[in-house]
Amino acid sequence: MTKKRPILSIRNLHRQYKSGGGILHVLQGADIDVYPGEMVGLIGPSGSGKSTLLHAAGLLEKPNAGNVYINGKESLKLSDDARTAIRRRSIGMVYQFHHLLKEFTALDNVIIPQLIAGRSRREAKAEAERLLLRMGLAERMTHRPSQMSGGEQQRVAIARAIANNPQVLLADEPTGNLDPATSASVFQALMELVRHENVAALIATHNMELTKFMDRVLTVQNGLVVPFKR
Repeated sequence: MTKKRPILSIRNLHRQYKSGGGILHVLQGADIDVYPGEMVGLIGPSGSGKSTLLHAAGLLEKPNAGNVYINGKESLKLSDDARTAIRRRSIGMVYQFHHLLKEFTALDNVIIPQLIAGRSRREAKAEAERLLLRMGLAERMTHRPSQMSGGEQQRVAIARAIANNPQVLLADEPTGNLDPATSASVFQALMELVRHENVAALIATHNMELTKFMDRVLTVQNGLVVPFKR
């Protein structure tokens, strides 16, 4: 992979919380770079700061210090409206639970975020169909979430996260709710999509088997992000 400028850069991130009358220091100077088409794994025990880091990277939470750069643009100091616009335009997010709209079909679940972003319904439908086909869901486009398996639901959630052509994909335990075989299958589909769409992906996971397929694996230790020694 030819590395150029990182799409996602996190610099000197600090995050602390009040806890039981004291201060809990979760992040103490975290740095990360993620490049186009790269899959970076983020591991660490519960409470180490993985989700906090993803929330900051997704501009959902302001740290106490540090900054996040999306495609070279300083993002955390922007207004709430400007950060929301960057999230909609440049960041896709996948969670452990799919959070699909249960009354809508798979196709509609991928179309709706595009309509919100201003695409025409014709363009949104074509893009939704393309992504669902890539995720192996040709026969499930008209099914509602209740008619799909857990793995299929998560594939729809991944397609939805990519639908607005984000530059960054953030995933928090994206296969954590699936059995091992389904988890491997869904992750393979996610990996192929990231490569094909040239997205910079940062993926928090407890599943060490999945880290074998990632370009790099990082871990959170003592508030810092360091390379994980396999």
